[in-house]
Amino acid sequence: MVDQARRPSNSTDGHLCLGLISGTSADGIDAALVRIDGAGAGARIELIAFRSTPYPAKVRAELLALYAADAPNAIARLCSLNVVLGDLFADAAAAVCRQAAVAIDALHVVGSHGQTVWHQPGPDPALPLSTRSTMQIAEPAVIAERLRVPVIADFRAADIAAGGQAAPLASYFDWVMLRHPERSRALQNLGGIGNVTYLPAGGDLTSVRAFDTGPGNMVIDGLMTLLTAGAEEFDRDGEMAAAGTVDRALLDEWLDDDYLRLPPPKTTGRELYGLPFARRLLTGAGIEEGALAPGATPTAGAQRRAIDLIATATAHTVCTIADGYRYWLPTVDEVIISGGGSRNPTLMRWLAEALEPVPVAAIDTYGIDGRAKEAMAFALMAHDGLAGLPTNVPGATGARRAATLGKLVPPGTKS
Repeated sequence: MVDQARRPSNSTDGHLCLGLISGTSADGIDAALVRIDGAGAGARIELIAFRSTPYPAKVRAELLALYAADAPNAIARLCSLNVVLGDLFADAAAAVCRQAAVAIDALHVVGSHGQTVWHQPGPDPALPLSTRSTMQIAEPAVIAERLRVPVIADFRAADIAAGGQAAPLASYFDWVMLRHPERSRALQNLGGIGNVTYLPAGGDLTSVRAFDTGPGNMVIDGLMTLLTAGAEEFDRDGEMAAAGTVDRALLDEWLDDDYLRLPPPKTTGRELYGLPFARRLLTGAGIEEGALAPGATPTAGAQRRAIDLIATATAHTVCTIADGYRYWLPTVDEVIISGGGSRNPTLMRWLAEALEPVPVAAIDTYGIDGRAKEAMAFALMAHDGLAGLPTNVPGATGARRAATLGKLVPPGTKS
């Protein structure tokens, strides 16, 4: 569990709002308590407290198990997980309020993104009735019943209805908080999936563009999980990548990818780059699962190939980002990084080298806690959505029009 609290300002202006999200890495729940004064382009947002709570091991294992091709009773398990996660999200909201010594009934609204379990940006010809669609779980009715405050959730559905791909969604927050009158900025998120928001200098919301660049940490995490038999779920501090050598031939093979050639708007997720993808990479490289597990006794050559595979996966993330900018973005004056990948020194160093001479820096240097950013974004979208403002960015998602995102669940009667 990671937590952070800031001393609330003396101001009582604005509204206390709370944002909740579990990202595509499916590792836990981020909760951000913020004070928002104003709305839309004029919104001012102060982070009061942040808390990140890992999922219980059994819950995360059950989530990831849903992606197995032969998962038994998948629909019934998904149905139960929706309610289980609703309770966990409510727990996370209550915990961050206790941390900040803020009464739950002082909240104006809770914005819950939930946990994405499937994202279908376009029809799959292999599936009957397949259409553009997306699904997030963590039942908002459970959160509203537990907290007795309004909850806005299921943010992606309205963008889908308006013809969009429902991602990336944080572009609204990016523009509100980080637009600049003279500098064109690329805001790169390095979560499970990587995505970029492009903010042209002096541009209004209609000028914003965004797309998923490809895998962020997801492939690296998947390979680490498989190679260590679950003992390690990510490359801590990028140490394994730094110790390895990038296999250039293998990297070129991975970059020959239909998704990477698609023009924006485009989105992707675990359904493309999840654990089955990582497993195919292992098989293709001739490396056995568990090669780096505690107690394993691989040959020196097998161990070296496994470490090199992590280095190659890290370089793959870097190349998908750098190539995406080169192919699809105009001039970039600076790159601002957020998400878990910003805490991987090897990934950050290699990305800075690939984008040189454009400066690359973590979002924290701009006064925004990178760990809290996405949860803060959903607090803002809930706040502005409750006021009836459009909160999607058609230039990011491809929607036909601006739309107010989210479904409102009213609070239960207070006892």
